[in-house]
Amino acid sequence: MSDLEAELRKAVRGDVGFDVTSRALVTMDASNYRRVPVGVVAPRDAGDVAAVLEVCRAHGVPVVARGGGTSIAGQATGTGVVLDFTRYMNRLVALDAGARTAVVQPGLVLDRLQEAAAPHGLRFGPDPSTHSRCTLGGMIGNNSCGSHSVAWGTTADNVRELDVLTARGERLRLGQGWAGAPDGLRALAEGELARLRTGFPELPRRISGYALDALLPERGADVARSFCGSEGTLGVLTEAVVSLVEAPRARALAVLGYADEGAAAESAAGLLPYGPLTVEGMAADLVRSAAELPRGGAWLFVETGGESAGEARARAETIVRAADVVDARVVTDGAEQRALWRIREDASGTATRMPDGTEAWPGWEDCAVPPARLGAYLRDFRALLTAHGLRGAPYGHFGDGCIHVRIDFDLLTEAGVGRFRRFSEELADLVVAYGGSLSGEHGDGQARAELLPRMYGDETVALFERAKAVWDPDDLLNPGMLVRPAPLDSGLRFAVLPREPVDVAFGYPGDGGDFTAAVRRCVGVAKCRTTTASGPAVMCPSYRATGEERHSTRGRARLLHEMLAGEVITDGWRSEEVREALDLCLSCKGCRSDCPVEVDMATYKAEFLHHHYAGRRRPAAHYSMGRLPVWLRWVSRTRTAPLVNALVGVKPLAWVAKRVGGIAVERDIPRLAGETFSRWWRGRESGDGSGGLVVLWPDTFTEHLSPSVGRAAVRVLEAAGLRVALPPTLRMRGRPVGDGRSRSAAALLTARRGRVCCGLTYVSTGQLDHARVVLRRTLDLMEPVLETDAPVVVLEPSCAAALRGDLPELLHDDPRAARLAARVLTFAETLERHAPGWRPPRLDRPAVGQTHCHQHAVLGDTADRGLREAAGLDGELTGGCCGLAGNFGFEDGHFEVSATCAEEQLLPSVRAADPSAVVLADGFSCRTQLEQLAGVRGRHLAEVLAEGLDEGLEGQPEDRPEGR
Repeated sequence: MSDLEAELRKAVRGDVGFDVTSRALVTMDASNYRRVPVGVVAPRDAGDVAAVLEVCRAHGVPVVARGGGTSIAGQATGTGVVLDFTRYMNRLVALDAGARTAVVQPGLVLDRLQEAAAPHGLRFGPDPSTHSRCTLGGMIGNNSCGSHSVAWGTTADNVRELDVLTARGERLRLGQGWAGAPDGLRALAEGELARLRTGFPELPRRISGYALDALLPERGADVARSFCGSEGTLGVLTEAVVSLVEAPRARALAVLGYADEGAAAESAAGLLPYGPLTVEGMAADLVRSAAELPRGGAWLFVETGGESAGEARARAETIVRAADVVDARVVTDGAEQRALWRIREDASGTATRMPDGTEAWPGWEDCAVPPARLGAYLRDFRALLTAHGLRGAPYGHFGDGCIHVRIDFDLLTEAGVGRFRRFSEELADLVVAYGGSLSGEHGDGQARAELLPRMYGDETVALFERAKAVWDPDDLLNPGMLVRPAPLDSGLRFAVLPREPVDVAFGYPGDGGDFTAAVRRCVGVAKCRTTTASGPAVMCPSYRATGEERHSTRGRARLLHEMLAGEVITDGWRSEEVREALDLCLSCKGCRSDCPVEVDMATYKAEFLHHHYAGRRRPAAHYSMGRLPVWLRWVSRTRTAPLVNALVGVKPLAWVAKRVGGIAVERDIPRLAGETFSRWWRGRESGDGSGGLVVLWPDTFTEHLSPSVGRAAVRVLEAAGLRVALPPTLRMRGRPVGDGRSRSAAALLTARRGRVCCGLTYVSTGQLDHARVVLRRTLDLMEPVLETDAPVVVLEPSCAAALRGDLPELLHDDPRAARLAARVLTFAETLERHAPGWRPPRLDRPAVGQTHCHQHAVLGDTADRGLREAAGLDGELTGGCCGLAGNFGFEDGHFEVSATCAEEQLLPSVRAADPSAVVLADGFSCRTQLEQLAGVRGRHLAEVLAEGLDEGLEGQPEDRPEGR
């Protein structure tokens, strides 16, 4: 392999990676399978591809073309050299609006083509749910379809010409009329005309096998079309000319509710004569919340188009009248349509978990039957699941008869794998009995190719092998796929994982306490690989900043998988490859909410750092910023904040402090407050709130760095009629006596002083033993509060998220942790729940800023939106992450990525804002980033409302309940 690597480095201009990380990142796609490559090459052009093929042919090493790596049948993995087209060969070469064509490279992401075509009123017809990260090369390789195939067909229907390199280096331009056919292909096809005319079922979604019937003379002898769906086994695509279709000027979405899945399926085919753009189906067992959907147990999403909104709506209403529905809803607003479509698009990830949290897997993801027979097929399919003791949640392209489903196969035990095989064989027979195709969208790969003889018969499969030999006589390209396939139950990616639970610190309640199961959550749908954060989404800011797979949530999960497997990454928790990949994880927790299967990379990172540095010296930043509460409390006790501020104001001293503390030299060290929040609290006059009691949490940032936020919160909470208290600072030794409230004199005398702390900085740096100690002390202090029903108000979103999420997962053996987590409320939630009759001051100003990433991911911002609306603060806050993310943006080596994240959404929105706009930033990190990178002062919502109160803009209490 060293000779192969050396020759490739000499021969290609692109990147050659035979290192551990490069190989580990591509061992899997979105399927159940795993194959370890010898190396990865990112070619810069077709010349590089030709050079790779020449070198690999000389060494007898297979070559596998890979796009976005979202294939679900295993065809994007390989044991040889993997070609990654996403890094360089990802351009839109040309777009001809008049001819309605585009010239694309294989690594171009579909959404980039759609964005370029949209200003011309055009689009590429096929649109899989992975449109934000799948590539045109992968779509051609799999003959992908998407939800609009009832209107615009499959990828093969939209391809005109293909530039292809054969394994032996021949450059071909494929098209109609035998254009570009390799020697021997025409003779092969013309010798089998009868079989080509009779051996291929007529289906809108027949993707299985090679499309050799496209070579029939009556079909134009279309070599390009016959190449589509060949899964990289015939040649390597280097460029494509694709057709574009006219996009409707307006669209409407009819969501049709049915009693059950069978009724929806039987209705779908009858809607096709009305010319819909989509007929998508899903049942209630796949929907997290049906609040936005019409009544029913299953739904069809039927989209219509028109020259105007009225025309589109009229067509949708015609379909509603024609459908026998329980309930229906027609939506013309674009934002509402997108929200509804997200329910459908996220199904591919949602379906990887059953409602009870049980894992479910692909393998039979996209069978297709004639649409008119779909209802009966689904009933038999459900019966087959039951007969094998399996469960699944079907959904998909009902108008085309194509069904997606993830099934709760047990792929960890020998018995479970045996059941997987038996079910697969019986389901293949069922699909064939209905005149269907084993694959209706994503290709056969390893998952179904072994079963192709059941669909086509041995003679047609033998014809596939002969066609493969014409194109690739050396069997160099993606061997083991489509022809002479590997067994469907071999090479399963779970086989290499530990069978016994790994000793870990967090509880992983959603995964039965099993870290291996937590890592298995990532199925590879790659929603984290999007290049823009749409709407309020956060995931994955580091990938968007670097564009490197290892900095995506999926990439990091793959490395953790390989770390547990121990074959490619052999040094376990000590792995430098994993540490380097996790180093740029901002711990934003965006994946916890935005990933369809809720991968929580921030927790996995903390877990890894805990083990990686166990018994070893840590980076300086872990001591300086990871133990920030300790240093700040020491400064407070010694009252040396003015001295510290003066010292760090001297540039040479500040430079030394940053170097010693592992802090980025580009950063300014924030100034400490002259008076802490708690000291101000002790010196203030007693508040006048007469309502319910709330306990205001003095987090480290509010306490020492921005006490103005705490003072403002007290002002607002008391104006809302609430009584504010701070957590206890005395930790009693021994138990309460008497009525449970009084304490013995001895207990009072021996009590120890302390301060509550959420442990955030310890958790984010993986100092989990310290975090446990700090959190247990906090629980001891909070026991008197837990004996009441008072809510705990936390102003800093990251601290609130730590208490609500990290605390019960880290101290899963302490029931007090769950009790405290359940008490934690944000500032806005407190006002909403405990002062519902209070109205905030009416400010009537525009607002800009960014929803804190932890707020988005863990806490939710519904209450905040309501409070802003009530205060007349108009405008949507951006998504994404500010990039500072606690200690991340301050750590040495992170400044560039941190600034890039800020420039994605936050800083542009603030620069473009009206001068009168309020800049909202509830997180200390967000405010610091705004100040240091844009010279803008962001404020906590509490500060803005308190300012309104001070200006006499009080809202009036309305029917406040007694005792509030």
